[in-house]
Amino acid sequence: MFGHDNQSNDDNPGQITLPSTEELDKDIPATPTAFSPQADIETPDDLKAATDVLTAADAIVAGASTHDTPAAAASAPTDVPADELLDIKQDVLKALTPLVDQLEQSPEEKFRTTMMLIQASDNHSLIKTAYDAAQGISSEKERAQALLDIVNEINYFTQNTPSA
Repeated sequence: MFGHDNQSNDDNPGQITLPSTEELDKDIPATPTAFSPQADIETPDDLKAATDVLTAADAIVAGASTHDTPAAAASAPTDVPADELLDIKQDVLKALTPLVDQLEQSPEEKFRTTMMLIQASDNHSLIKTAYDAAQGISSEKERAQALLDIVNEINYFTQNTPSA
């Protein structure tokens, strides 16, 4: 096994000799193979775009972003200026909005995801999508809460709209 003959050691019958680390490492390729996730990423921009979308998707799946907790805020790196972070956030939201329909989500999850996008981007054009998702929620209690949340968002947008 592993390039060794399976002869037992005469001094210790039944003892198995394990291969060295060097012997194990010699069969590992130094470059990514066709089955490696890195093989599809061709440029640093592809990697950044993929990372941005995955980070945003992870936040959606988790139901909240990590910066909402005080502990996470205290341990967050501070070397990126706030205006740059806001630019990245806007880029992620633009990239993520058309991709949300590709996610396999229950009506409850789709509602929460859409509400997060609405609140993060102040994009009132997504209200109809959130309403449609809320209509599909089977639990009357959860559907009622979702509909109240939509009313609150509509109130936010109509109260903050400058009157003519």
